[in-house]
Amino acid sequence: MSLWTRIALVSLVCLSLASSGMGCGPGRGYGRRRHPKKLTPLAYKQFIPNVAEKTLGASGRYEGKITRNSERFKELTPNYNTDIIFKDEENTGADRLMTQRCKDKLNSLAISVMNQWPGVKLRVTEGWDEDGHHFEESLHYEGRAVDITTSDRDKSKYGTLSRLAVEAGFDWVYYESKAHIHCSVKAENSVAAKSGGCFPGSSTITLQGGSKKLVKDLQPGDKVLAADHEGRPVYTDFMMFIDRDSATRRLFYVIETLAGEKITLTAAHLLFVRHNSTLDRMSAIFASQARPGQEVFVFDQDSRRLQPAGVKRIYTQELQGSFAPVTAQGTIVVDEVLASCYAVIEDHDLAHWALAPVRLAHWVSSLFFRSQRDVSAQQDGVHWYSKILYQLGTWLLDSHSIHPLGMSVYPS
Repeated sequence: MSLWTRIALVSLVCLSLASSGMGCGPGRGYGRRRHPKKLTPLAYKQFIPNVAEKTLGASGRYEGKITRNSERFKELTPNYNTDIIFKDEENTGADRLMTQRCKDKLNSLAISVMNQWPGVKLRVTEGWDEDGHHFEESLHYEGRAVDITTSDRDKSKYGTLSRLAVEAGFDWVYYESKAHIHCSVKAENSVAAKSGGCFPGSSTITLQGGSKKLVKDLQPGDKVLAADHEGRPVYTDFMMFIDRDSATRRLFYVIETLAGEKITLTAAHLLFVRHNSTLDRMSAIFASQARPGQEVFVFDQDSRRLQPAGVKRIYTQELQGSFAPVTAQGTIVVDEVLASCYAVIEDHDLAHWALAPVRLAHWVSSLFFRSQRDVSAQQDGVHWYSKILYQLGTWLLDSHSIHPLGMSVYPS
């Protein structure tokens, strides 16, 4: 078989993958979807998705009660949308407080309600609860749940209201009682909720030749410092950002070595540590699992090798922007420290295998456009392929293999 015949066949496979992926479109939690031509109301006591509220496939686990005096109180934001009526029976404004994700979905639903029933508004009977009125571990205590009705309290509308809430992007909707609909969302720090991101834009990457570049400025065609499967430094192709967000502020883990190197990454991102003090084997762990005394791998300029370096301290820092670069090797050296390109799944090899179609498409593209370089800026957002992996992860993966902040195989 000739080279060009092989290229044509591979291209056909890649186009098939792309077209099927785009046809699937985004899953729940990735923006507002178009309403179907005919809305199917939920039946009384029906919930969507058809799993328990606090499972990974819905709104995720309970993370702890938020009080006005707790550090996490800053996670809540007031909703002053005039198109929404808040019951506020406590007269404290508590029902207006919610996470940003909950606020976004609620505001989207308010528009749908007015479009569906002109003159009718969305009504919130319960938002954040600080008085213990709900069952133990209720998501109302985290500002991640709301109970809703229509302003006219017409119970015949509640089935359709439930469906509108599903379409607005709530992660779990339950036609709970004849008096209200219960809706909830994933936690703000959930990968599935915030489309992840792994490194802040200010992190630096080493290019072939020794120059440095901010991770946010990477472009397809850049050769970046990484490591091969045996832990040897190599320069590999930067292929794309599988997730890119220039604006959102997020909480990052900062892992500092005894020599002063610092790598900054999200909690669910995979970081390589020394597997055994007597061997140079590497294991991938979540950044949130790193502990002082462990050893990460740092690029030594003198020896041009990756050397183990002890972790001195770990702390968190809120920064703007998050970027998930993917390389052909599946690894990358960021701020002189070796990290995986993947997150959430505690198996670097599995995640690398899952991204094989992306590497295949990159290889085919490089054959056709070897003399050209696409320097166009990639837009913010989550790559369609990672959304497909999110759905597959929801169906196939055991929760013990998944970081508690979210579920997906794409970089965090």
